[in-house]
Amino acid sequence: MTRIHPEDQEDVQETFEPLTAEQVAELRKQQPLLSVWRVVGVQVVLGFLVAALVWLVSGQMAAVYSAAYGALAVIVPAALFARGLTSRVALMNAGAAVFGFFLWEMVKVGLTVAMLMVAPRLVNDLSWPAMLAGLIVTMKVYWVALGFRKVFYPVRPT
Repeated sequence: MTRIHPEDQEDVQETFEPLTAEQVAELRKQQPLLSVWRVVGVQVVLGFLVAALVWLVSGQMAAVYSAAYGALAVIVPAALFARGLTSRVALMNAGAAVFGFFLWEMVKVGLTVAMLMVAPRLVNDLSWPAMLAGLIVTMKVYWVALGFRKVFYPVRPT
């Protein structure tokens, strides 16, 4: 950890300049916010693609339903999470937003676990590998969102 000496601290304070409104606007154009609804939308598309790929590979509808259910075990909680994060209450102040984030994240994880626990009862002839494929592919969209800016980030005219 780097410590600043008292005589150097004055120099640091003097060199700090807050951004102007124009500089902030320019910075936001260069680094737009991630849209949680775009992530959910891409998860839906990939869930359909995984189910279609499972159908092409296996030809078994039980495996297709399993893959689709695995994708839904990620998509439904993610959509609920996105709805919670974009609600009016979450946008009121920073404290409510932070609390809302953690609350909705716990709801999302809990709902995913609950959906996985009831999967054998809801999906006839459940194929665990197919369900896990749907689950993993749709879950990895969060990481892919960090790399593909044009797909996930809103495009603003310059």
